[in-house]
Amino acid sequence: MPRQDGWVTEPQTPEPLTPELQETIADIFGRRDREHMQPTIDAFLALLKEHPRQPDVLYEVGGSYDTAGEEQTALGYYEAALAAGLSGDTLRRCLMQYGSTLRILGRYGESVAALDRALEGWPDSPSVRAFHALALHAAGRSDGAVGELLALVADGIRTPDVLRYEAALHGNAGFLIGLDAAR
Repeated sequence: MPRQDGWVTEPQTPEPLTPELQETIADIFGRRDREHMQPTIDAFLALLKEHPRQPDVLYEVGGSYDTAGEEQTALGYYEAALAAGLSGDTLRRCLMQYGSTLRILGRYGESVAALDRALEGWPDSPSVRAFHALALHAAGRSDGAVGELLALVADGIRTPDVLRYEAALHGNAGFLIGLDAAR
């Protein structure tokens, strides 16, 4: 990883997420008030001082800033969490939120790339697929976005009416996704 002085260091092994730290994160998250995020931000920043390279803590700081509408600040924490070795379902959530934040900031190509990465790792995640469709739409790729949403409907809504048209929905989804890929 590059340092400010230009030297490159080997990635460090991430600090493990202990059950105690996981409980502390859940407690702080559980007390958050989406309308007044500063106490949550402050609590996660204090936790970050104790665990400066812990990927999950970095992610939660980013998420708190994101929820507070401070997307530019959130990006740095998301990137630090990814670089610190975030893994598992928290990696999925981080990639999704990072991609969404990039979209909000008008960085559409980077948004699609982040959500492509999330989609590769979690192709069956409805939330990843929905945010991927949003990113495609924002990037001007409406065929891909509508195709993604049609496939999501066909795969996720199991009512008799949708099941009757499941093959047609998948066929149209594949056609639109193919048009998008051809462009």
